[in-house]
Amino acid sequence: MTLKVSDIGEKELVRYIIANSKDITPDDTAITNFNDTNLISTCDMLIQSRHFPDNMSYFDMGFKSVTVNVSDLAAMGAVPLGFLLSIAIPKDLGVDSFKQIIEGVLKACEFYEIPLIGGDTNEASEIIINGTALGTADDPLMKDTYNKGDLIAITGNIGLAALGFELETLDNIYTKKALKPLARLKEGLILKDYATSATDITDGIASELYTIKKDDFGFMIYEEMLDITDEYKSAAEKLNLDYLDLILHVGEDFELLFTISKDNLDKLPIDCIVIGEVTDSDVVELTLENGFVERIKNEGYEHYVSE
Repeated sequence: MTLKVSDIGEKELVRYIIANSKDITPDDTAITNFNDTNLISTCDMLIQSRHFPDNMSYFDMGFKSVTVNVSDLAAMGAVPLGFLLSIAIPKDLGVDSFKQIIEGVLKACEFYEIPLIGGDTNEASEIIINGTALGTADDPLMKDTYNKGDLIAITGNIGLAALGFELETLDNIYTKKALKPLARLKEGLILKDYATSATDITDGIASELYTIKKDDFGFMIYEEMLDITDEYKSAAEKLNLDYLDLILHVGEDFELLFTISKDNLDKLPIDCIVIGEVTDSDVVELTLENGFVERIKNEGYEHYVSE
């Protein structure tokens, strides 16, 4: 029987590409020596039916297409250099709707101070936006350069977007996080001088931890450190959802997950939430509030995988 892409999933396809290209890093980016520094390049494709909730505005679609790419630059501590936009749209899409998408792109470029420098347009059965972000970094942050004993931290609360996708009401912090995500670019530029490694949280923290895990290293996350409010737990319960599953396995927060030594944490000039530590256990674990320890499953959003 022929092996299909749905049998192995997106991450395995990416691993195949990386294994056969010497210029691509496991950090979702390429690092190229350029004028005594490093050119950091990354691209992300967003498809309307997969990445844009029904209640997301055309403006927010455009804004998010820039955010997802800038977030990869942020995770490497890169300074933005330029943004390229390729967009495919249905032929019956309203011109005003198209203009709103472009307005969102331009406003995001202005917000992140990354100029729109080119791109392409085409026709498709639904909206498809592919962005490419370029940046520079003398000493880019990598995903797997942590050490045993490093603390694991995040730049802000996670799981907000995951809950927001499930709520029908719009005027709350959860749906705003889901529909109007922001990349932690300024934080990434600061973290490059303090953190030992970093990545952005797009597919869920569990998936990201497994992506950055090295042999003979492990991670211990503590539920009590995740700063989960009673309001959050209550909202998840009303929707018959497991709050830990939302926080660990959904993603789309675009916060930065980073490791840092205890000494550098005291010097770090930005707020963060410490959620765990790097161990030599060779497993990814969670200590629950009741003291029990359980393995965190390698789950998260992944393209191609069959339902």
